[in-house]
Amino acid sequence: MNSIAEHIADFLKEYPPFNHLTFQELSEIATSIRVVNLEKHKILFQINDVLHDSFYVVASGVINLSVIADAEETLLNKCHVGDIFGLRPFFAKNNYMMTAKAREESIVYAIPIATFRPFVANNSEVLNFLLQSFATNTPNPKDKENSRGKLISDNVYYSDQQSEMQYFQSLNYNNSPLKTIITSTVIEVAQLMTETLMNNVIVCDNNMPIGIVTDTDMRSKIATGRFPLTASIDKIMSSPVITVQENVSLAEAQLLMLKHNMTHLCVTQDGTNKSAVKGIISERDLIIAQASNPGVLIKEIKRSQSPKDLKQIRERLADLIQNSISKNIPLSHINNIASEINMALIKRAVELSILELGSPPARFAWLSIGSQGRKEQLLLTDQDSILIFEDVIPDKYRDVKDYFLKLGKKTTVTLEKIGYELCPNGHMGSNMLWCKSLTDWTKQYNSWMNTPGENSNDLSSIFFDYEIAFGEQKIEEAITNTVFKNAQNNTLFFDFLGNDALRKNAPLTFFKNFNVEEEGPNKNKFDIKTRALMPLIDGARLFTLNYNIRGINNTYLRFKQLAITDVKNSEIYLNCAEAFLILSKFRTLEGLKNDDSGQFINLNELSKIDKEKLKNALNPMKELEELIKSKFQLTQFS
Repeated sequence: MNSIAEHIADFLKEYPPFNHLTFQELSEIATSIRVVNLEKHKILFQINDVLHDSFYVVASGVINLSVIADAEETLLNKCHVGDIFGLRPFFAKNNYMMTAKAREESIVYAIPIATFRPFVANNSEVLNFLLQSFATNTPNPKDKENSRGKLISDNVYYSDQQSEMQYFQSLNYNNSPLKTIITSTVIEVAQLMTETLMNNVIVCDNNMPIGIVTDTDMRSKIATGRFPLTASIDKIMSSPVITVQENVSLAEAQLLMLKHNMTHLCVTQDGTNKSAVKGIISERDLIIAQASNPGVLIKEIKRSQSPKDLKQIRERLADLIQNSISKNIPLSHINNIASEINMALIKRAVELSILELGSPPARFAWLSIGSQGRKEQLLLTDQDSILIFEDVIPDKYRDVKDYFLKLGKKTTVTLEKIGYELCPNGHMGSNMLWCKSLTDWTKQYNSWMNTPGENSNDLSSIFFDYEIAFGEQKIEEAITNTVFKNAQNNTLFFDFLGNDALRKNAPLTFFKNFNVEEEGPNKNKFDIKTRALMPLIDGARLFTLNYNIRGINNTYLRFKQLAITDVKNSEIYLNCAEAFLILSKFRTLEGLKNDDSGQFINLNELSKIDKEKLKNALNPMKELEELIKSKFQLTQFS
């Protein structure tokens, strides 16, 4: 083996998924690898380019991956040494959906897919790694702690939105496939395929699949004279058939075709070849499905003209969430996708109001606060928002505020029609209190944070979880600067927030039973929102503000980031992150089942295992509580 190939194999064996291969296998791959030198800002491939025959690993330097959305370029991910990118040709037939560009002088290794494919097919570790990388485009899905801090930018997750969405999507396929029996002759089957205009047929025994014949088999085995037309069909069929269950997702189907080098999959009742045939999935079905994924939902939202259109899309999102959960897709992924779609819906609601009212008289920002601001709104919960407009001269103030109150009112009405209930506490941009100028908002935050005891009755901690849905980014940044400036060494504020976080009732009684509601419509149910999720949400927010961690609002990602920032307590934070996902999943399942916000869990409907799982997820809260008390020197009654 030449020394360059040896050097490449040595390099690759340090990084996943290559570390799952033997040195012998790596050496074999390394001999066909191309070394690509890229100058600074050189583009390797861009959106809509035809797919290359290779995927890439960064050997030195940094490669930026970006997409163009709304006419501006958005950086999705930075790939550092050892990171894999450009996996699209493995899993898809259409063109690139993002641009890869060298951020500095870089060297990448181009690994030919044809060379690498057999190693994928024979090694499930490698296959799973590639699939997860493709689905999330995070550098290394196995590397939970992500020491390089890649999680800092939480939009790493949306990297190639289209591809991630495919991971979840259910497929439409032919559910009345052409079938034949093993004793049929080739000529009979060929006539049948011609009459029905089908390019494939499943060979069955007792309605169970034993083989498949496609146009390609007819061409390569019959037209070439290898077998006579009178041969029985089993002579030319491909066997065994690769079978899948009915609710297979797009990505799973793509993987199986890739793994077995097949163009068709057979759908059976239980996913094995020992049960009845229900349908057939072709490569063409996959290509069609790629056109109707949630990336497309977002495009549809942008084109929608009425609340009715938007409501239909919101209902399709509920199906998507349900499907994703049933396929055990990680909740953090589902959250990201749902929040992107929710945000697009809110943004469109604001745009429709502007189309009706005419151009705004000043620049402004519509911020989602609370669960949507934290990107945790999987279920239809109430809407929480604030509206901030830029400062205007005193003479104009009233007219400007009038316009924005009207805008707030129209938008909240539209959102209500889409299915987001009005906030019972009135935390909405249509409320005089929460629609005001930047200076007024700055004063509001100053007063909340510097004299929290006096104004505590209207200080809701959800005002510290916000995400811009529409408008001027600089306005959001100005609020963030105010918040973090006031937070510095502000003992009074942290004392207040800390006690607020500790005030929630314990989720378990002294005897380790669930603390359930004692009266009212939810009697004997467990309030998972107030007793389990809120203490984690409050704790994550408290520490994030205290450690000056900006730009991360999501509770799960806040805990992941805290584990990097405050290393000595990292275990507590990581346990809390995990607990938060488990509890959120319980809440989501309850909400999907009852078509509500999932706040109250009916414990009688949980299995014994689920009850244990729920109880165990409450354990990290005690540690978090102790950490809050010691960090902010709080007794419960300070």
